[in-house]
Amino acid sequence: MAEIYLDNAATTPMIQPVIDTLVENLQQNWGNASTGYGYGRAAKRVLEDSRHLIAQSIKAKDDEIVFTSGGTESDNTAIIQTAFARQKLGKHIITTAIEHEAVLKPMHFLEQHGFTVTYLPVDEEGQISLADFDAALDDETILVSIMMGNNEVGSHLPIKEIGERLVDHQAWFHTDAVQAFGLLPIDVDDLHVDLLSTSAHKLNGPKQLGFLYRRRGVNFESYLKGGDQETKRRAGTENVPAIAAFAKAVAIDGEAEKAERQKRYYGFKQQIVAGLKAAGIDFAVNGSLDPDNLNHVLNLWIKGVSTYVLQTNLDLAGIAVSGGSACTAGSLTPSHVLTAMYGEDSPRITESIRVSFGALNTAAEIDQFVATLVKIVKRLKEED
Repeated sequence: MAEIYLDNAATTPMIQPVIDTLVENLQQNWGNASTGYGYGRAAKRVLEDSRHLIAQSIKAKDDEIVFTSGGTESDNTAIIQTAFARQKLGKHIITTAIEHEAVLKPMHFLEQHGFTVTYLPVDEEGQISLADFDAALDDETILVSIMMGNNEVGSHLPIKEIGERLVDHQAWFHTDAVQAFGLLPIDVDDLHVDLLSTSAHKLNGPKQLGFLYRRRGVNFESYLKGGDQETKRRAGTENVPAIAAFAKAVAIDGEAEKAERQKRYYGFKQQIVAGLKAAGIDFAVNGSLDPDNLNHVLNLWIKGVSTYVLQTNLDLAGIAVSGGSACTAGSLTPSHVLTAMYGEDSPRITESIRVSFGALNTAAEIDQFVATLVKIVKRLKEED
């Protein structure tokens, strides 16, 4: 039985060119980039070349890229350090109800320390209202943190429109781009973002690695206390081989490749929807099939079938999908994203699966997934 992996929003497998780059640098550039002798200088060159390539991918300056352990650290650093650094200007923050836990939990932490957080609601397509944003923004707002693309339903939020509203406002603008980086074109100046978080393992890179974009002039203390690495902005010895592998993944993922992937993934979505309709499966898409969304994510409500039961049966058939965010899917906690979109009493919350595509998926795998899903759903319905 051939296994099919369709949970790429949770993590992606490292592809061979990235693995080759990692191994090569583990063997040749293992030195500490903070040292001054030959081994360290060689590692430093790789580190800074990688930083330059990654900075170019979002139209940033090299010194605006700070390497971190991944999206969680980047989000926590941007949110918590901004809040404490700027609290004399105000204690109000704006975010959305559908952010990743790496954003929501820092917000809850800050609320315990006297900050006020506005959680913008979303509609049934996972979109915020700019009118709601305008109403929430005030003179006390010091930070806006809104994700670029949602990890559960793929909605693409209006980052540029929000950035334009904040050009003459005191608030710094942070976006969690963990899912969007590698799929959507990003120009930090065009979007007017001050802080941007990413994670390497979402685009076929290594785990425990990401970066935080910090615009020049966005100053706060290092989140980690220790050495002076990353020009005193992030303590800890840089993982040079992994950073080189991250840069390789980014280099492979150029603008043309991003557009091609979005197009191919949208085709996969249409393939699944058409197949389920043809088979007479009673289902609905959670969110929208708008091609401007993150097309690697498709969230399906399979009416009358438990998420847990369906996910388990697919797993037994060798197909990996998710019941929601990978960080909470292993628990029985309902999806906060679907709850925000449809209400806590909606059956969608307990009858939905997330399918997410990656670089290694094929149309033949999608056909096999549809055939298997149809077979399982019809059998489960007959057993009811």
